[in-house]
Amino acid sequence: MRRLAALLAAGFAALVLLLIASPTALAATAEPVARPAAVASSPVAGLLAAQPTEPTAPVEPTAPTEGEATTGDNGNSVNITVGGGKPSDSLTVLVALTVLSVAPALLLLCTSFTKVFVVLSITRNALGLTTVPPNQVLAGLALFLSLFIMGPVASEVNDQGIQPYLKGEKSTEQAFEDGSKPLREFMVKQTRPEEIALFTKVSGQEKPANAESVPLTTLIPAFVLSELRAAMIIGFVLYIPFLVIDMVVSAALMSLGMMMLPPVTVALPFKLLLFVLANGWGLVITALVATYN
Repeated sequence: MRRLAALLAAGFAALVLLLIASPTALAATAEPVARPAAVASSPVAGLLAAQPTEPTAPVEPTAPTEGEATTGDNGNSVNITVGGGKPSDSLTVLVALTVLSVAPALLLLCTSFTKVFVVLSITRNALGLTTVPPNQVLAGLALFLSLFIMGPVASEVNDQGIQPYLKGEKSTEQAFEDGSKPLREFMVKQTRPEEIALFTKVSGQEKPANAESVPLTTLIPAFVLSELRAAMIIGFVLYIPFLVIDMVVSAALMSLGMMMLPPVTVALPFKLLLFVLANGWGLVITALVATYN
């Protein structure tokens, strides 16, 4: 027992001596740690040691010529067009919508549609038919007849105004001026000088030097009045044969004592027979187209 206690005391004393001597031995045997070279040559150290440089003077930009290709900082070439060129898609769509919005007015007032439709309506009334053919059929026939009559004029307007504008060869003002010339010439040929003088006097404008110098604000209403006048004259000529048939049928019914029978009911078959045998629609359309030749 005493021997075990003596061994424990000796071991504890040796442990204490070992703990006291270990820090000193470690300090004596430790080598100094070298500074890494990467730290000495780090980017931060280079930035701190670098001296500031003088800024370079700015370079004045040069204006590119029309159609010249310029090169950007990243090496990509950019084509710059100054003036001219084709109109943008948005501008083309805007012009198309504007034309479509005024298309009914242009169709009614600047083409042969008004005269054709009025003459066809008078022909229907002269026959004594109020709803046959219907208005939709007459309007469709008048529309296609107007396209047939105005075909050469529309082609000239497209060639002189619309296509050069879409290709970028003419500006908006120049395209409108050149494109309206064929339409102006057509209206001048179909307009009476008296109508032009009437609207010139009413508007208080000076007398134009020639027909080509008449403004459109004066030419268009004068053209419409001339078309209505010509349509009324054709309608008067169409009414005469049908009026004769009405008078003959009415006199025959009076002589027979059939005063209660409406003359219009009896005259209608004779009117239709005369109109069909004489090829009335063909004669009317031929006369209408001939007035524009």
